[in-house]
Amino acid sequence: MSHSPRVSVSIVDLERFCSAALKAAGGDNATADAATRAMIHASQCGIDSHGVRLLEHYAKAIAGGRVNGKPRLSFAREFGATAVLDADDGHGALAAYAAMDKAVELARRFGTGSVAIRNSSHLGAAGAYVLAAAEQGMMGLCVCNADAIVRLHDGAAKFHGTNPIAFAAPVPSARPWLLDIPTSSMPLQRVNLYRSLGRPLPEGVASDASGRDTDDPAQVTMLAPLGGSEFGYKGAGLAGMVEILSTAITGMGLSFELGNMTADLTRPRHLGAFVMAIEPTAFVERDVFDGTMKRYLDAIHASPPVEGRKVMAPGDREWAQFELRAGDGVPLDPETIAAFVRLTDQYGLSSLFKQTA
Repeated sequence: MSHSPRVSVSIVDLERFCSAALKAAGGDNATADAATRAMIHASQCGIDSHGVRLLEHYAKAIAGGRVNGKPRLSFAREFGATAVLDADDGHGALAAYAAMDKAVELARRFGTGSVAIRNSSHLGAAGAYVLAAAEQGMMGLCVCNADAIVRLHDGAAKFHGTNPIAFAAPVPSARPWLLDIPTSSMPLQRVNLYRSLGRPLPEGVASDASGRDTDDPAQVTMLAPLGGSEFGYKGAGLAGMVEILSTAITGMGLSFELGNMTADLTRPRHLGAFVMAIEPTAFVERDVFDGTMKRYLDAIHASPPVEGRKVMAPGDREWAQFELRAGDGVPLDPETIAAFVRLTDQYGLSSLFKQTA
């Protein structure tokens, strides 16, 4: 496979374009702002699989009716430090940010706050929402399930979604410790990105229709759970934890009961998710928490690497990309460029690519 060239676009221009496209498709200001915020977070942090390459899909989902572009979010149930958010089939980013804001509010009162989300949609990179908690001095957790694409350990059929787990913790005078991973070997959107770039997949991360491993993104039918051929039971178990938190306390469908992400954009998917915020000072003094986080990060960065490699904490790679792309812009893959051109023509938007014509 040959590698395809990429074109870089500034963060400011991407924000403008994404917001305009989502509003043109029928989203209200809150929806456009939340979805753009989440996509830009992913793109600027180098998580290109869940960044602005999702824009055309989101616009189609709003225009087609799958995603309610003008939802009325409501808290259907509250009990102590917990709440249930009904997203009214709105955009997943809008729901997740609102849920985390509520969880932070509850954590300020009770020490922890947990919000189950129902009737939602694809929320993109879960790390965007735990970061919202960390920026307010709290630890944050976010999980959600998705339509089945990942086989069980030693399984030969789709069962779980990529079912991500994200967790963040604030660090004094530094970027937050940030973990954002799928419980599959890799996310499906990254498979799609590899296909667009003409790159082969790493070994053992995906299978074709017969269940055989493949490195050809175009042949992928299902993904392997995190942990590979020998330890995939670990990824499958984590996916199950996410599944329970996303469904059993929201009433939403299990992964294998959900409609495909890209099929029938006229019908809502009724997705579930779960977020939690934790106030450190409910447990220890702030200086104790901050001191522990600093010692922990310092120890990670001082840990000796193997020759030719570098030890990094979760988030280090993303924050390095964040700084780089703040100046250099976000590189867009060929499929995303083509999608942006289609959106420009469809909605009469100002083109991002005049300078490259």
